[in-house]
Amino acid sequence: MSYQVIARKYRPQRFEDVVGQEHVTRTLSQAIVQKRIAHAYLFCGPRGTGKTTVARIFAKCLNATGGPKVDFDDDDPRCREITEGRSLDVMEIDGASNNGVEQVRELRETCRYAPASSKFKIYIIDEVHMLSAAAFNALLKTLEEPPEHVKFLFATTDPEKVLPTILSRCQRFDLRQIPAKLIASHLTYIAGQEKVEVSPAALYAIARGAEGGMRDAESTLDQLISFCGEKIEESDVLSMFGLTAQRQLLELSRAILDGDVEVGLRQLNQLTSSGKDLGRLVTDLLNHFRNLLIFQVSKGDLTMLEISEAEAAALAEQSKLASSEGITRILEVLGDTEMRLRDAASKKILIEVALFKATEARHALSVDTLLKQLQTLRQGSGATTAPMAGANAPAPTARPISRASEPTPIPARTVSPSVPTVSTTPTPAVTATLTTEPAPAPTPAASLQEAPTEPVDLAQLWSGLVEGVGRESPFTRSYLLEAQPVSLTKNLFTIGFALEFAEHLPLVDNLRNHKLIQESLARLGHPGLQIKFVKTEAPATPAPSPTAPKATSPPTKITAAAPSPSTLPNASAGAKGPAAKAKTAPSAPVKLSQEEFKNDPLIQKALEVFKGQIVEVRG
Repeated sequence: MSYQVIARKYRPQRFEDVVGQEHVTRTLSQAIVQKRIAHAYLFCGPRGTGKTTVARIFAKCLNATGGPKVDFDDDDPRCREITEGRSLDVMEIDGASNNGVEQVRELRETCRYAPASSKFKIYIIDEVHMLSAAAFNALLKTLEEPPEHVKFLFATTDPEKVLPTILSRCQRFDLRQIPAKLIASHLTYIAGQEKVEVSPAALYAIARGAEGGMRDAESTLDQLISFCGEKIEESDVLSMFGLTAQRQLLELSRAILDGDVEVGLRQLNQLTSSGKDLGRLVTDLLNHFRNLLIFQVSKGDLTMLEISEAEAAALAEQSKLASSEGITRILEVLGDTEMRLRDAASKKILIEVALFKATEARHALSVDTLLKQLQTLRQGSGATTAPMAGANAPAPTARPISRASEPTPIPARTVSPSVPTVSTTPTPAVTATLTTEPAPAPTPAASLQEAPTEPVDLAQLWSGLVEGVGRESPFTRSYLLEAQPVSLTKNLFTIGFALEFAEHLPLVDNLRNHKLIQESLARLGHPGLQIKFVKTEAPATPAPSPTAPKATSPPTKITAAAPSPSTLPNASAGAKGPAAKAKTAPSAPVKLSQEEFKNDPLIQKALEVFKGQIVEVRG
């Protein structure tokens, strides 16, 4: 008797022998028990998952003696005829070689006749998607209303190529890829029957290389027995498949997570020299980091993974080396590499570049994290935005409103009805006094400017300007909260930034913001002004109006309106008082423009620092 390969020798003969397709076998069994047997079935799925096998078993259940029944006798002559392929009532047709209208016309003629000895005449058409459109159309009427004794069983690996009119006339069953654990378990049984010793690592490697196909795994085992004899090790399987050893794969992934590019390149060079399949290496890395991500998200739930004990221990160790966001970035890099690998002239160079990118991506920030940092920076909290402003930038410190040793001259202001007045007391820390002390020397930029022709309350003007700009651009308003007015001349309005906020000067000093501030000033009654941004040594306060009389009397207690939070030196550090909240809150909800968000200089600088791109803008 000639040799029979393992795939045919151990082919399932009953529904309970089929591995990994319980959702199909149980449905068919219940249909037979309840006598709800349809006239056409379509079995879809990857190669080697049991499509034709399930169709043959179903045919035996239908044509068994005393059937249809699930528990048929293996020695039943009708079942043995089907198993051996010599039944006159069960015809297997290859759709690839019988795909014309003539073959379908012949099928339509023969299906009219009653079965020879069985209850049903069954047509099993394999690779049915290979039929031509004309052949499908010729089969439509017979498939929809066949004789009562005819059953059609179709099998295909590409159901998308089957006409929708055919699909609508069949009950469809999708067979899945068989899990590696079930394949390894079935191979263990076969190895025991064949009296062959196979190591567990070798069985797992065979199952991994089969990619969910039982027939591929059985064919590989058959080939390995011929090559190795009665003892098979993991190295034998790896050399045949071109796979990477699990140990090497774990070392390479560990090098990526540790940021050790040198070790990763050495591992890659070693794998390339030994003739490993680089495309399969990238696929294995993708699968490993996918398992690592699921292990992190599920908090170590191994029921969601198909892995060995060694890999489970490695996942538990590596899950502490990177965050879920970092692993997601690595998966994106490897996925992009896998797509580009098909067209790459030098696969090794492409994978080497991917290793560099994956190493850098492990600490990448997500868009949400970046938006949170930008929001914090917009609110002026410099201590929490050090990564955005620069690693060496000192955090701004809150400055007192007034000092006992350095009294700051404050001009008399007109009390606004909407602002509560504060009557100061002559305490050393908070008393606002008018003294005859000479004013501090003006900055060079301010000394060259002309004196205003009429007195202007800069504090009140500044408060209105900040609110007006905030309605149009929240980002520009965040800059102005860190600035203060310096002077207002006939045609020039000077705005100053303290030295600790000087790094924001190039971000705000642009044509767009100049125009925005000019429009706001025009609405406040000051049209045609030019805008100038300067650096100041200390928070600038408006000098007394030139038309006001000089104070020659002793210090006098005055009543002044509460200063706007935007003019306070520590406004950017987050004032907590009710007056500060009342001033900083916009009078109306601000709608964020997506185009303004993308074109803002601060956003552009953030994109440059993080080497990112805007994917989504959230209000």
